[in-house]
Amino acid sequence: MGADCLFCRIVAGEIPATIVKETATTLAFRDIGPKAPVHVLVIPKEHYADVATLGQGDPGLAGEVLATAAAVAEDEGLTGDGFRLMFNTGPYGGQEVFHVHAHLLGGAPLGPMLARDLG
Repeated sequence: MGADCLFCRIVAGEIPATIVKETATTLAFRDIGPKAPVHVLVIPKEHYADVATLGQGDPGLAGEVLATAAAVAEDEGLTGDGFRLMFNTGPYGGQEVFHVHAHLLGGAPLGPMLARDLG
């Protein structure tokens, strides 16, 4: 995607990030505004706008993102007490950066999925 995609620029090394794991196809780095004691973003290096586009376009790469997230969860000591892996997709889903990314959250009880009653 290039110059206007924040995560593509991180992959290219143009913007610094605290990288916790890198594979040939994925990158995992700490969120700059963490919402939990552990908050890591896991992305494919190749640009896909959202998880639906990734899943349809390259299911194998989608699996690699999940495998990287699982490895980071283990490395961060989250597998015993549990963790949350979340993809925000589109404006209603709260997606802010339109390069697919999984939020790996853990290290403390995370509470309910949604903070407000949508009833």
